[in-house]
Amino acid sequence: MGEKSESRFDSSAQSSDLSDTKDKEESLSTEKKVKGNRFLMAEGRASYYSNRFHGRKTASGDHFDRREFTAAHRSLPFGTKVRVTNLANGKKVVVKINDRGPHTRNRIIDISQAAARELGMVRLGVGNVRIEAYN
Repeated sequence: MGEKSESRFDSSAQSSDLSDTKDKEESLSTEKKVKGNRFLMAEGRASYYSNRFHGRKTASGDHFDRREFTAAHRSLPFGTKVRVTNLANGKKVVVKINDRGPHTRNRIIDISQAAARELGMVRLGVGNVRIEAYN
């Protein structure tokens, strides 16, 4: 997938595919599941928080912990569970939105270092991802 600065919204997330995911557990990776209705699916670039943010207060009032599976998104409600898939290797992780960002236009989500490690993104620092938000 080439560099793309815009995210793409998948309208199928609101069509008949939504009824398939309604009130079902979505299988993620080993032992990781998310319940609820998928209400957003987008693809774009992700990056992860640098270590200098560890311990700082997030927009939700939580303290950022690079070892937890959290993320920043511009508009998703705090507490939303988001499945992030690394499009280069297929690895998946579930994060909880607890901050606002990213503050770089060509990115759709910032994830914690723990999530980046799980996705295999630490070496490069950025990657192409698909995000799926559930309520």
